Amino acid sequence: MNEPHDDLPDALLTEKVPQRTRIGVIGAGSWGTALAIIANRAGSEVTLWSRNEQVVDVVRDKRVNDIYLPDVFLDPAIRITTHLPQVCDSDVLILSVPSQSVRTLCINLSDLTLPGLPIVITTKGIERGSLLLMHEVVASILPANPLAILSGPNFAREAAQGLPTATAIACGDKELGERIRYALGGKLFRPYLSDDLIGTEIGGAVKNVIALACGIAAGRKYGENARAALITRGLAEMTRLALVKGGKAETLMGLAGIGDLVLTCSSLQSRNLSLGYALGQGKELHEVLPGKSHGLTEGVVTADSLYELSMKLGVSMPLCATVYHILKGRLTVEEGIEQLLSRPFTEEAPARVM
Repeated sequence: MNEPHDDLPDALLTEKVPQRTRIGVIGAGSWGTALAIIANRAGSEVTLWSRNEQVVDVVRDKRVNDIYLPDVFLDPAIRITTHLPQVCDSDVLILSVPSQSVRTLCINLSDLTLPGLPIVITTKGIERGSLLLMHEVVASILPANPLAILSGPNFAREAAQGLPTATAIACGDKELGERIRYALGGKLFRPYLSDDLIGTEIGGAVKNVIALACGIAAGRKYGENARAALITRGLAEMTRLALVKGGKAETLMGLAGIGDLVLTCSSLQSRNLSLGYALGQGKELHEVLPGKSHGLTEGVVTADSLYELSMKLGVSMPLCATVYHILKGRLTVEEGIEQLLSRPFTEEAPARVM
């Protein structure tokens, strides 16, 4: 009686089956959960971590993250845990936590991650105090781990539902970028590679503050002309900052810049746009902040750090500065708008530093 496969060529018998990439996702908010679903859909072996035991219990019982991403099914193959060592036992680690939590998380990871373990940062923001970008924060604590940035026009729910989505992966190591792309990418989730970490991060951080401005204008019923002007001038501001920080202007013309900016400034699915909209309608900031709800409005946090960074580097960012002063209560919405509309006429020079 023939043994199984004894009719196959020796070369096929000895060929190894490719091992699936093990992806660990830290942070089970809406985007972290979506990325776990995306990686699983791409054929990777996925472990999702949350510090919230309620989230873990609900996902285990119902296979749905009711708190952050309701009505989107998680494949039973996606493991979920509250134990950091378990999620760190991966080939690629994805960080998807709020910007001001990244440093503490990395300190906790420093004894758990092996040197050489790639880390993909999806957090968008600038750290308060240090004024560092997220990859600068991570590199300062985990210098032996290669880094990549994932950023682009990506609403978590749409990507998790399998609607067509494109994103940017910025990585200094092209081979590593390719590995990450094929561990996450597929027919409906299309990653494009870049080598510009700085430009990619600047786009992701600044667009949230511009979205607040667009929301304020929409709440005041200033029309679509105003929105288009704010998006365009916001792009000029983020480009100036990226250039001074060492990024590339062309990065801001792609998915991580204009792509993400247009999406965030055009749909009330954007928490930043919807918060700005409420401010434009006359509500106070304390009335519309997420508070105990499960949303996160990164633009409010980023506005502080962005203002300080632009002052420190001498980069002209009047639109972002106005949003900052409105959020701080130093200007009313009316005063902020009047201040912007009273600025002197100037030449259009999006990439000009000053």
